[in-house]
Amino acid sequence: MTHSLRIPDLTIPVRPGALRPGGVGPGDAGDPAVNDVDVIRVRGDARLAGTVHVVGAKNSALKLMAAALLAPGRSVITNVPRITDIAIMGEVLRRLGCGIRFDADDPVDPMVAHGGVARSRSVVIDVPEQPGTEADYDLVRRLRASICVLGPLLARLGYVRVAHPGGDAIGSRGLDMHISGLTRMGAEISGEHGFVIASAPHGLHGAEIMLDFPSVGATENLVMAAVLARGASVIDNAAREPEIVDICTMLNQMGARISGAGTSTLHIEGVPGLQPVRHATVGDRIVAGTWAFGAAMTRGDVTVTGVEPGFLEVALDKLVSAGGLVETRGDAFRVRMDDRPKAVDVVTLPYPGFATDLLPMAIGLAAVSDGASLITENIFDGRFMFANEMMRLGADIKTDGHHAVVRGRERLSGAPVRATDIRAGAGLIIAGLCAEGVTEVSHVHHVDRGYPDFAADLRALGVEVEPGTAPEEPDLTI
Repeated sequence: MTHSLRIPDLTIPVRPGALRPGGVGPGDAGDPAVNDVDVIRVRGDARLAGTVHVVGAKNSALKLMAAALLAPGRSVITNVPRITDIAIMGEVLRRLGCGIRFDADDPVDPMVAHGGVARSRSVVIDVPEQPGTEADYDLVRRLRASICVLGPLLARLGYVRVAHPGGDAIGSRGLDMHISGLTRMGAEISGEHGFVIASAPHGLHGAEIMLDFPSVGATENLVMAAVLARGASVIDNAAREPEIVDICTMLNQMGARISGAGTSTLHIEGVPGLQPVRHATVGDRIVAGTWAFGAAMTRGDVTVTGVEPGFLEVALDKLVSAGGLVETRGDAFRVRMDDRPKAVDVVTLPYPGFATDLLPMAIGLAAVSDGASLITENIFDGRFMFANEMMRLGADIKTDGHHAVVRGRERLSGAPVRATDIRAGAGLIIAGLCAEGVTEVSHVHHVDRGYPDFAADLRALGVEVEPGTAPEEPDLTI
């Protein structure tokens, strides 16, 4: 038996006790029935070639939706990716009392012009004067980004109760910096029964906050709290990602006073209130980077539109070092690789360094490169969890703590593998294109959380891809 959680234009089937993975369900005429798809099969010896359009960034859109809570009235966020996580965040806000509607974007996504399904939407958020103060466990535990309702609800209402978040299995990501920063702003925070409970009966006040690490989530939560706090706040060692600039831009459009976005120091002057706004989500640099590495791995030729190439400067430089040709212009870039890529070393760092979310693609590139690569992960302690799956494809990988040595091979070997998180799933599918035979990637509901219609984009780039249904698990009850 399944239950269904329904949002206008988006339907997500729900298993008893678990949100059904597998992407956003049929909403428009011609939508693919993706709800039962949890396997993708790709044939190897493929070459990616063509143009792919990237829509809004998942990691930005989720936080922009939370930022709408700061102002009563109707806010509209455009260029929102049509993915599972957005639907979950929409339901989080709906249960807080907001009206949520998903509309077609204008202009229409280029995908529609070719007979495909639009991969972006506008989300219309009607925020009440008195939204709810509790974010339910059954949704929050499946979407770590939903912890970002903590800052805006605390700032507006003086009280919030949010379930401790879940998210991808890529290592520990504590809330210490969120809690420490809010405490410095006058909040009283406790935890019980799996919830984070924060109160500020007399309101928040400005503070000087030094983050131990430039955490994106902590920076976003603290900025959203500070914009309505009394007085001035300074956040040092703040995250610098384009998604941080995006949310600061939206908040300033709402009437906030934030300076320093894109630098390591943010200055926020609190204001009495904000107004709703219409805002377009910045392009997704991680999706764009996935296609860039896919072009290099498959010795292909791919043009990516919809994202500022400067967001990927370090990653694109690595592809040049690997022997690729990279051309940039405006909000587009092209990657072409004519020969087998050369091995390059990669170290993940906070922005503007090499993004940790692109690490699976970096390992995939190293697996088919000429020579040995040293890959170092400095952000998440569990990011190498997927390495065993990549090795099932024949990749030569040796891991030691935060390091992996990858010795490239001319070709990988197709095999059944399992996606362990969003980016690992995409990386395994791309790696399957460099393998002999067929690669079957299961648990692709993870990919649906970050890539709108990944299979359709693969087909548009010339790949033979077959979505399938995961077989029933055998009943092994004793």
